[in-house]
Amino acid sequence: MMAKVAAAAPPLSDIRTTERLSPWWRGASLFTMALGFAVLVLLTFKVYHEAPPIPERVVTVDGTLVYTGVDVQQGQQVFLRYALMENGSIWGHGALLGPDFSAEFLHSLALHQAESLARQNQGVKLESLTAMQRALVEAEVRTRLKENRYDQQSAVLVVDRSYREWFEGRTRGWEEYFSLPARNGGLRTRTISDPSELNQLSAFVAWTAWAAVANRPGTAHSYTNNFPFDPVAGNTPPADAVLWSALSLIFLLGGTATVLLAFGKFDYLGWKARPGYLLPKVLGASVTPAQRATLKYFALVAFLVLAQTLVGGAVAHYRADPGSFYGFDLAAWLPSNLLRTWHLQLAIFWIATAYVAGALFLAASLGGGDPPGQRRSIDVLFWALATVVIGSLLGEWAGMRQLLPQLWFWFGHQGWEYLELGRAWQMMLAVALLFWFALLLRAVLPALHDPERREIAALFLCAAIAIPVFYLPAMFFDGRTHFSVVDVWRFWIIHLWVEGFFEFFVTVMVAIIFFQFGVVSRITATRVIYLDAILYFAGGFIGTGHHWYWTGQTTFNMAASALFSALEVVPLTLITLDAWDFVRLSRPSSDPDRERIEVPHKWTFYFLMAVGFWNFVGAGVFGFLINLPIVSYFETGTLLTINHAHATMMGVFGMLGIALIVFAIRQTVDEPLWKVLERYVRVGFWGMNGGLVLMIVLSLFPAGILQLADVLANGYWHARSQAYTAGTIPIFLEWSRLPGDLVFILLGVVPVTFAAARAYLASRAPPTGAAMTLPAIQPHA
Repeated sequence: MMAKVAAAAPPLSDIRTTERLSPWWRGASLFTMALGFAVLVLLTFKVYHEAPPIPERVVTVDGTLVYTGVDVQQGQQVFLRYALMENGSIWGHGALLGPDFSAEFLHSLALHQAESLARQNQGVKLESLTAMQRALVEAEVRTRLKENRYDQQSAVLVVDRSYREWFEGRTRGWEEYFSLPARNGGLRTRTISDPSELNQLSAFVAWTAWAAVANRPGTAHSYTNNFPFDPVAGNTPPADAVLWSALSLIFLLGGTATVLLAFGKFDYLGWKARPGYLLPKVLGASVTPAQRATLKYFALVAFLVLAQTLVGGAVAHYRADPGSFYGFDLAAWLPSNLLRTWHLQLAIFWIATAYVAGALFLAASLGGGDPPGQRRSIDVLFWALATVVIGSLLGEWAGMRQLLPQLWFWFGHQGWEYLELGRAWQMMLAVALLFWFALLLRAVLPALHDPERREIAALFLCAAIAIPVFYLPAMFFDGRTHFSVVDVWRFWIIHLWVEGFFEFFVTVMVAIIFFQFGVVSRITATRVIYLDAILYFAGGFIGTGHHWYWTGQTTFNMAASALFSALEVVPLTLITLDAWDFVRLSRPSSDPDRERIEVPHKWTFYFLMAVGFWNFVGAGVFGFLINLPIVSYFETGTLLTINHAHATMMGVFGMLGIALIVFAIRQTVDEPLWKVLERYVRVGFWGMNGGLVLMIVLSLFPAGILQLADVLANGYWHARSQAYTAGTIPIFLEWSRLPGDLVFILLGVVPVTFAAARAYLASRAPPTGAAMTLPAIQPHA
């Protein structure tokens, strides 16, 4: 017979268990992390010795100077100062509004040399040659371009006379490119007009084209492993791309089989509900002053989401119609490279702010209350983060308008994709994150003295400190650092920080939510954290190198990164095993002796289920599709990359950020207000997920497949040029994003923004309604 439970059940911290977690979990997690870091550090330091050399001088065979290494370095700073990485790309990394500059320069060089050889050998234009004659000319062009005539001792690169003629024509090409927004994807008219800057920019991009085609000494492929694909120039897929793609599939299948075997043998793995317990019905909410103070963060997050989506819509319009914005010259005031900068930065800001606020909210309940002065400190942190957000966005605008001629790197736009904010703003952000960790530490400190909460609190702090610590690589380079070296450190942030430690932090926060509400036991929550750490770190650390296949690394990086990147799919596949557990935990419970019991945080669970769905689809399916070296070779920097980015960034990290907003709102507002806000949350959930599905199905995925087909048919340069992107079908598919965008914004973001703003305004009024502590575990006898 069921024992009757007293009305005042003991709090969670008073429920003890004698079950112990095997030390194997801690040891395996530390070993996996140490091994991953060791290989990642090795790959990082190798690039310092293996990056494509920058010649001190580039001269013709008769000794005439074409450009110098100083010109290349200064040209890179021109490229960054005018934020051209937010317009086009280098070696596939950057924006898709303009061309891939390396690919375009390389193809134009190959055509110029073919034209010169045709006139020199046959005395006619290239187009007048017979098929046999043209084949012979193109074969000679490929041989010449592949020959590496760089002398390491003198640091001099020797080129032929036709190279100099081609290089001198590049300045005129830039003048035409910058003349009208319709020709360059929405840049300001005459973005760069100074002849010396145009010449330096040509030197930088010409060097990237040389590194992309000239054979690395001792190999049969270029410094960039023959990227970009251009048969005319002699760039075709290296054999290693095929080999390591095939072997990575073995790692994937083997890793998946091993983990599925473990899940089959050990039925306690995963999100297993605590047996014999029921969730109580929530009638109101009682939160600490510090927790209530975080609602202003969530309101700010919601408005940043709204701003980011509106800016994203404008960026998509630039791809569909770069010449005008419904008849208005938007490029004169808000050029496409500025809006794309804001689109990326706002996404990073609102997701990070949601995690910061969610962690502060959870820390108070995990620690059992607020330490002295916590609310005031949280307010200080809020204004510090707001200063960084507003200041950096305005600084990026001022830097791109060339209003900070000497301080553009420090307070303007650094020029590096995803790390655009000036170095001074980066330092302020790092200090703010350290201050945030200090607030978490003082809030969670009591839990470290409680055996029941000690380990999960320690894991929470370890996951939190990784975020400011692993943001530090953003300080390891500047505008003069070698492009290949910068790209390594950039992806220490983009991949390792975001897709490694943020995912680990997400797991910890979800585990704490489930643990605090009695859904899972302490052992289950802790075990899941360690399991996810092992699985994420096993592939995620070394797998970071899949971003470096074509940026100056050797095939050693390709081999290691391809194998371990495939393992990144394994934990995402396991999400499908957890899916039913999430569904079951979100359903109402019932008991023969009691009324139907509603799960209080149903919509939080729903958003967490959305995180799982998009993690599998966006990061798993779409991510694995483009991470295989042989696919990445043709695909990097196409719309399939954007398809993966949207499904992963918004679908995974974004949905988790929204889940934290909903969790805090539900936990904070009283029951009558929640009944009002729940309608907006419900609409927002379906609007966001439905809009994202429409965006991918109607536009991004089919457009990415068609662009990939054009790469295969005509070369990478063509698929990234206006010869393709201005075509009828690509433009139609760009416009096809509009329904998904509208659903996402109007039915998704706007309702959630309203709910967050209303909850914040309510928090400023004196609390009313029935008070309630965190749900207590109610055991069965």
